[in-house]
Amino acid sequence: MYDFTTMLDRRGHDAIAVDLQENNFWALPQGETKPAFDKISMWIADMNFPTAPCVTERIIQRAAHPIYGYFVPSEEYNTAILTWQRESFGVTELSERHIGYENGVLGGITSALQVLNPAHGPVLVHSPTYTGFTTQLERNGYPIVGSPLREDTDGVLRMDYDDMEQKIQTMHIHTVLLCSPHNPSGRVWKRWELERAMELFRQYDVQVISDEIWSDLTLFGNQHIPTQSISDDARQRTIAFYAPSKTFNLAGLVGSYHIVYNPRLADQLRQYEEKCHYNDMNVLSMHALIGAYSAEGRAWMQELKRVLETNIQLAHTFFQEQVQGVTLRKPEGTYVIVPDFADWCAQNATSLDTLLRAGVEVGVLWRDGRQFHIPYGIRMALGLPTAKLQEALQRLKTYVL
Repeated sequence: MYDFTTMLDRRGHDAIAVDLQENNFWALPQGETKPAFDKISMWIADMNFPTAPCVTERIIQRAAHPIYGYFVPSEEYNTAILTWQRESFGVTELSERHIGYENGVLGGITSALQVLNPAHGPVLVHSPTYTGFTTQLERNGYPIVGSPLREDTDGVLRMDYDDMEQKIQTMHIHTVLLCSPHNPSGRVWKRWELERAMELFRQYDVQVISDEIWSDLTLFGNQHIPTQSISDDARQRTIAFYAPSKTFNLAGLVGSYHIVYNPRLADQLRQYEEKCHYNDMNVLSMHALIGAYSAEGRAWMQELKRVLETNIQLAHTFFQEQVQGVTLRKPEGTYVIVPDFADWCAQNATSLDTLLRAGVEVGVLWRDGRQFHIPYGIRMALGLPTAKLQEALQRLKTYVL
């Protein structure tokens, strides 16, 4: 019903993914692509799919009225969020007073850090770690304490609760930055995993900032569990962040929202953000969310998820069966994978830098996993037409691996 097969030409259309513009946030893929190859962007976590038609239509409809003056979020905007949270995650206790706008999840996380941890004490994160977390923590002077995810006997990455407890105790940690679903591993936490984590945080009075931007993109029958739904205590100690940007490819519009049930924390967050007056909503972002969080948007998303499942299965089979020395855990959510090339590099006496450049030379733009604390990992975003993914994998097989 929707077009997930056309590879749109994004060159010259404000896309860092393909134009590779220098910036102070993302490290660009290194190397030059040979003239015989077009560039297949798989390094940054936006998609090479057009957004849902209902989003485009909603933006065009509002943009057609040529006045873009001051405004406040509409009742329709809040209702769209309430409905989406209820229908997606079974959230029934949410009301308008618990919702607040944010100019991006990372901006909201940074504000929440200032509110929950004004003394700039250490912050616990899980490793591998999303680069946005490390960048914002380092920029704002917060010591980072990593707790590595551990593989269980079934090969599933889990939180290491003993390690978390030891570090919380010995380093006097009272703030944790949680990623749910987890980026870059693609883990979708089970309820029992979150229950055990939140009980640990309750025991040691640790405040929780929960990035749930990937919550819509759970795959293969997995279901996102909102951190705040775990218990009454979890609801009171957690500031959670959501956005339609990953799901509907809207990162360039900038717009997310927080959910805070604790009235004291909500007031503190609002007061902090009002002081610098940076956090006003863009009117087109508001209408984009309303279009996305509609019945048609949900239908588009469900079709998207089927394409992503196909792509992930394709890539997983390729790396597990056709490339010796590469390991890859199939993610349960998101559209990113991180194959581990440690054995491949050893077997081929090749450095990761050389491997990364070899991919870029044949137009496969992929991302250095060391930025995520994965020594021999390469992160690849699979939000692109399946035929183009097949082409990228074939280039890797023919010329690189």
